[in-house]
Amino acid sequence: MGYAKKIKMVEVGPRDGLQNEPGTVTTAAKIELIDRLGAAGVTAIEVGSFVSPKRVPQMADTSEVVAGISRLDGVRYAALTPNMQGFEAAMTAGVNEVAVFAAATEAFSQKNINCSIRESLDRFRPVCEAAQAAKIPVRGYISCVLGCPYEGGVDPKAVGGVAGTLMDMGCYEISLGDTIGVGTPADVRALIAAVAEVVAAEKLAVHFHDTYGQALANILAALEMEISVVDSAVGGLGGCPYAEGATGNVASEDVLYMLNGLGLETGIALEDLVAAGRFICGELGRPPASKVSMALSGSSAP
Repeated sequence: MGYAKKIKMVEVGPRDGLQNEPGTVTTAAKIELIDRLGAAGVTAIEVGSFVSPKRVPQMADTSEVVAGISRLDGVRYAALTPNMQGFEAAMTAGVNEVAVFAAATEAFSQKNINCSIRESLDRFRPVCEAAQAAKIPVRGYISCVLGCPYEGGVDPKAVGGVAGTLMDMGCYEISLGDTIGVGTPADVRALIAAVAEVVAAEKLAVHFHDTYGQALANILAALEMEISVVDSAVGGLGGCPYAEGATGNVASEDVLYMLNGLGLETGIALEDLVAAGRFICGELGRPPASKVSMALSGSSAP
């Protein structure tokens, strides 16, 4: 089966990446990172989240970040908004896309957001309704689609059920997240086959963590299943909170290098993306987790 010619890369580093980093990053550095990503050609960027600063202190300055970025035409600047308070703050700040997130397992939902899957979806309903009224697109995320740190294996049909509910609520796209990075290509094929029975493949995205080094292989398997949207984090930002010392999000640079090698279009300049990753990792005081960035260290990107 052939791949989609055009692939959309969704950059989650400024939000999902940085919120799981142990080090702190200044507001100015976050703004520069987002501006660098936009200048590199990234058209979908998670800029932060409007959640309680007590729960996620790294995202406490999201309003200031949104106010400081240099907006580019054609770029979606998205933020996580788990409830109406977060949505209203996002609208005041001026983001042009919001996101809601559910889990595929009851145990993870309870541990992560202190409610059942059904209760979490009920919380998102007014957010989706308000977003539709304001003509703001809503993206849905599902965590633990290929494995849960508390329940182990996950039934793909259960993921499909959550995806279908989010789509019915008005989400334009559903991102399937392997939160602990345990999935393999065979798992990915089974998952997408099951979920695509409920939500069309063209409305699905994949969000793979690289904990076990499977992320690129999993992305390739997803591309072969007609998926055309891939989440990633520049520099491989974001540790995995359930596997100490493990890498988190797959590095955007590595994903882009693979997509370039497949002859697929993204509109993103590799050299500029590598520079953005090196910049933010320099702010964190560590080298990028990207294999491509390390390989190109001291040389120009092709």
